[in-house]
Amino acid sequence: MRRWQPAYVGIGSNLEDPRRQVLRACERLAGLPETLAVCRSPLYGSRPFGPVAQPDFVNAVAGLLTRLDADGLFAALKALESALGRTPGGPRWGPRLIDLDLLVFGRECREGPQLRLPHPGIVERNFVLYPLGDIAPDLDVPGLGRVSELRARLTPEGLWPLEPQSLSPDVRSM
Repeated sequence: MRRWQPAYVGIGSNLEDPRRQVLRACERLAGLPETLAVCRSPLYGSRPFGPVAQPDFVNAVAGLLTRLDADGLFAALKALESALGRTPGGPRWGPRLIDLDLLVFGRECREGPQLRLPHPGIVERNFVLYPLGDIAPDLDVPGLGRVSELRARLTPEGLWPLEPQSLSPDVRSM
C-alpha cells in the first residue's frame, strides 16, 4: 500500500459566482479517490494575473493527504476541473470557471511537459503564498524555501481577505 503524501492545491475562479465555484471545488476535493481533504485556507480576492482584461478572482489553497502518486493526483485534478465545467483552451492567464493547480506534492521536484513540481509560479504569486501561508507557514517547498519566508518577500498588493484569517487550520472546514 502506498504511503500518505501531503499535497497542496491552489484553487481559483473568476466566472459565474467565483466564491461559489471555489467552495464547490473544495467540497469536491474531499471526494477524490484515496485522498483526504485536511484543510483549506480562507478565501482571498485578487486582481487578475497577466495581460488579459477580466474580472477579479477568488482564490484559496487546500491541504490534502493522498495515497495517489503525483501523476494520479494531477490527473484527478484535471478530471475534477472538467467535471466542474472548465473547458479546454482559452487565453493563457485568461478568465476561468475553475482552476486547480497542484502546488506541492510531498518533497517531489520534477520538470515535466504537463506537471512541474513544485508549481513554478509559487514564488511570484501572492494569491498562492498568502493562502498557503495561512495553512502551512512552516512548509518547506522543495528547492524554494519555507512558505512563511517566501510570503514575506511579497506584498499583499492586489489581494484582499474575503474571510476571517484568525481560524486555525484544524477548524477550517472544507
